[in-house]
Amino acid sequence: MAQTSFSSMLPERLQFLLPSKYRRYTVPIVPVVRLSGAIGAVMPLRPGLAMSSVAPLLERAFSVPGAKAVGLVINSPGGSAAQSHLIYRRIRSLSEEKKIPVIAFVEDAAASGGYMIACAADEIYADPASIVGSIGVVSASFGFHELIERIGIERRVHTAGKSKAMLDPFRPENPEDVVRLKGLQRRIHDVFAELVRERRGEKLNDSYDDLFSGAFWVGAEALELGLVDGLGDIRPILRQRFGETVRFRMIEPSGPPLLGRLFGRRSLGQSSLIDPGEVVGALEERAAWARLGL
Repeated sequence: MAQTSFSSMLPERLQFLLPSKYRRYTVPIVPVVRLSGAIGAVMPLRPGLAMSSVAPLLERAFSVPGAKAVGLVINSPGGSAAQSHLIYRRIRSLSEEKKIPVIAFVEDAAASGGYMIACAADEIYADPASIVGSIGVVSASFGFHELIERIGIERRVHTAGKSKAMLDPFRPENPEDVVRLKGLQRRIHDVFAELVRERRGEKLNDSYDDLFSGAFWVGAEALELGLVDGLGDIRPILRQRFGETVRFRMIEPSGPPLLGRLFGRRSLGQSSLIDPGEVVGALEERAAWARLGL
């Protein structure tokens, strides 16, 4: 009784000081996780999404006492199919374990792997100008073999296993490699399409021929196709759902900000040069956004 009385004496802004089982909330709480950037390898110049960085945020969001729902604010052009699927599965697992619904809100884009993650939500909302869809698989590279021949460079590759150097950009493209790559893409595409069908169910207008072609649409078109449940942004929709007193708790990543990681103090002997791989990663992400016209 004393513990309950003590909880009632504390204002709501100080309830976090108490053990979770003693906390008292008088207004609905919705923790919000922002999922922004390309999906895959995370580097200082490419602070995107990966299971390793997203999982702690999701765990914290689903552990907020008294949460009425978990909000996902998604802004991603896609990326790694495996990382997208891992994040999707973790969201579904936590939602089912904690019995907390998930509501996703699309900003600029939820495309390709970004839309796969959005499908982990029980409801998806988008802005009328959001880019949604791109349910497909893409693999892009370059062919440099003629260039290195022209400038007199000899490429030497030694492997154990005939397919180990498959799709080497410094060698002529092998048709057998292309056939194998397309087979892998089809399998991943099948997983993606089945996931969308399972999550969207009867809402989905899958009679539309281009739905799983890799095409993408603006929010209003996505609503007609059943890819989203409505148009709008997080504040008005959740206020309409849970009342004007609903409070949003942003679940922020821990650690130094991006600029601090890039320009902060380095240990003695550590190079101050930026890794060229990080630059390439940043350019690849820029290209992913440009593919959507963003």
